[in-house]
Amino acid sequence: MDSNSNDILDDKDNGPEVQMNFPSSVMSRIEELMGGTEQFDSDEFDAVAYINRVFPTEQSLSGVETAAARCEFRLSGVEQDIRRLVRAQAEQREAGQKALLEAQRCIAELALQVADINKKAERSESMVREITSEIKQLDCAKSNLTAAITALNHLHMLVGGVDTLRAMTATRQYKEIALPMQAIMEVLQHFECYQEIKELTTLRDQVYTIRDDLAQQILADFKQAFMGGSKSNISHRTLSEACGVVDILDPSVKQDLLKWFIGMQLQEYQHLFSVEEEGAWLAHVERRYAWLKRRLLSFEEALANVFPRGWRLSERIAHQFCKITHTELSNIMSSRRSEVDVKLLLYAIQKTYNFELLLHKRFTGTDLEAGNIEVNAGEKQIDFEDIKDGEAASNGAGRGSPWVGLIGSCFEPHLSLYIDSLDANLSSLIERFVQDAKAAPAGGGVGAAVGEGAVISSCADLFLFYKKCLVQCARLTTGQPMLELAGVFQKYLREYARDVLEAALPRGGGAGGVGGGLMGALGGANLVTNLHTLLRDDANNAAGGSDARYTKQEISKITSVITTSEYCLETSIHLEQKLKEKVAPGLADEIDLTPEQDIFHKIINDCIQMLVQDLEVACEPALAAMAKISWLNIDNVGDQSSYITQIIMHFKNAIPYLRDHLSSSRKYFTQFCIRFANSFIPKFIQNIYKCKPISTVGAEQLLLDTHMLKTALLELPCLGSEVRRQAPAPFAKVVIRLMGQAEALLKVVMAPLEGNGEGFVGQFARLLPHCTVADLHRVLLMKGAKMGKAQMAALDALFKEATRDRDKDGDK
Repeated sequence: MDSNSNDILDDKDNGPEVQMNFPSSVMSRIEELMGGTEQFDSDEFDAVAYINRVFPTEQSLSGVETAAARCEFRLSGVEQDIRRLVRAQAEQREAGQKALLEAQRCIAELALQVADINKKAERSESMVREITSEIKQLDCAKSNLTAAITALNHLHMLVGGVDTLRAMTATRQYKEIALPMQAIMEVLQHFECYQEIKELTTLRDQVYTIRDDLAQQILADFKQAFMGGSKSNISHRTLSEACGVVDILDPSVKQDLLKWFIGMQLQEYQHLFSVEEEGAWLAHVERRYAWLKRRLLSFEEALANVFPRGWRLSERIAHQFCKITHTELSNIMSSRRSEVDVKLLLYAIQKTYNFELLLHKRFTGTDLEAGNIEVNAGEKQIDFEDIKDGEAASNGAGRGSPWVGLIGSCFEPHLSLYIDSLDANLSSLIERFVQDAKAAPAGGGVGAAVGEGAVISSCADLFLFYKKCLVQCARLTTGQPMLELAGVFQKYLREYARDVLEAALPRGGGAGGVGGGLMGALGGANLVTNLHTLLRDDANNAAGGSDARYTKQEISKITSVITTSEYCLETSIHLEQKLKEKVAPGLADEIDLTPEQDIFHKIINDCIQMLVQDLEVACEPALAAMAKISWLNIDNVGDQSSYITQIIMHFKNAIPYLRDHLSSSRKYFTQFCIRFANSFIPKFIQNIYKCKPISTVGAEQLLLDTHMLKTALLELPCLGSEVRRQAPAPFAKVVIRLMGQAEALLKVVMAPLEGNGEGFVGQFARLLPHCTVADLHRVLLMKGAKMGKAQMAALDALFKEATRDRDKDGDK
């Protein structure tokens, strides 16, 4: 390196040490360009190991000189790059120092200019102050003079106005008083900042005294005009002008006047309908409302022009009337509670509701809360959704009105009578349904069903009555009585399920006598549990050989119960939602019709089970005939056996009839097919085990029969239908899985038993993975194999070993 380079390096070394930290991405890129030198920078770098790795053999040493020359060439290149970068860095440092000095010089010049500008601005501001000082003094003097003149004018108005108000008050010149009084009150507000002046305080007291005297005089004039009779000399015109003065006085004056006047208007009402009078009772509640109508008509004809329209006297009188009526009706019903019956209560509620709708229509567009007319916050407002009677109700006029419920809420504590009445009416309705079902002809379907397998008409009548009850009760309250109504609905849903639906099921003879003990067992509380018990007994009776079946009329009854229960289930869900919408939000969580919905769901399941058992009973003789065939003596494989033909014939006779009767409940027909497959196919497999001994040809014939039965079962949902549809996937999956077990069983029976039986046992374990040792013995009996104890023990050991290996493979 030359001397200049050494000087530059020395100068760089003498300067401050600068440490530059680059991001990891930059460092990685640098190392990549440098060819990955991190191994040389590492503290653990071993030069000897590195040389041994580069020159692993003696032959590779021949390239040492070449490698050294290449390194020297690379090193000289790096040194040249370093010299170039060092020179460039020195030049950049000098340029930076020159730029910094230039910037410092510019900043100094700028600071001098700013200081000069500040000095000039201060001189200009001083000159402006000197020029405008006299103008400010004149402006201040003008403001003070204007304020003094204004105050003197106001004082003159106040002094003169006090005398004028006193004179006008004495002569009742109410029309002329209004404007001066309003002006004087505004002047007094102007003098609020001069309260320390004694004379102004005296004038203010005089004005307040005149205002109080004026208020007392106006109230006395009203009392004299309406209570003095013929001796009164106060005209309506004077009273009307006085109302204009009341509007500018203290608001309490207006409140006192209105309270006195409304009380005077309703004084006669409180006397005529006091608790001691017979007309106060609920039977005469319409007289109360007629009295108010007459009073409002007479008031508007005679006195409507006396009071300003903005006071809304008619509305205020009606509102106070409603509050008084609410209180008096509540008191009289509490004192004579034993005399209140449901007819009288509903009469009073209906008349009250109609009257409230009339008030709502009369005062449409007004706001009760304006002008200190307030609805009592403790009185519940009634929800009038779905009202059907009356034009106003049908148009939704009373919905959300503050008038509706202003009186009627007093009846809510007594609505338990109404709920009791609904309870009695529903009890009579259920009894009528039961009697109609008993009176129906034996072959005429289920009670009052519209058609075979149709929904029982009494079910629609029940829910229509429920709807009317709900709408009517929702007009009256959204509180606790709605919960009582929900309890009544639940009670009679259970009774309808017990006394109508379950009573409609076949009572005797069918499917092993399911209906024979049904009604006696349903007398207890746990009716569905008893029905399950009877169904289990029915299954046992069917297994014992009973071939009694349901008639077509009884099948029609069962399907009608299914469709009706489905209708009840779905409608009860909507009923629960509607009850929660109508009741107060805080009580909605207490309404729950889930137990009743479970009852209908269980009835549907039990009816499906009855239909399944009925079809199984029809197939029992064919399965019994299957076990009696001599399968050992069959020589050749022909068409399907006669017992398969019989089973398919029963399918063709029963399935189309059931499908047509459950056409409105397709999902339950699918459930029937699935449950029948789950029940019938295992019985068929058990009967295969009874076919013993069986030859190979017999097993082939039985396998053919199994395939034909499988085909018939897969076509079961659309059997006899003009429209060919693919079987539902859940049903097809059940049939294929269970019939596959039967086919696998027969394939095992057909397998040869040779040697020590290891191949046969292996195939048995593979085709029938869920079978046990007992099933292996049953298959050997079907094959007619005669073995000693030692041979049987050896086969059992082979089976256990095979199942153990199979389980290990399954875990893997």
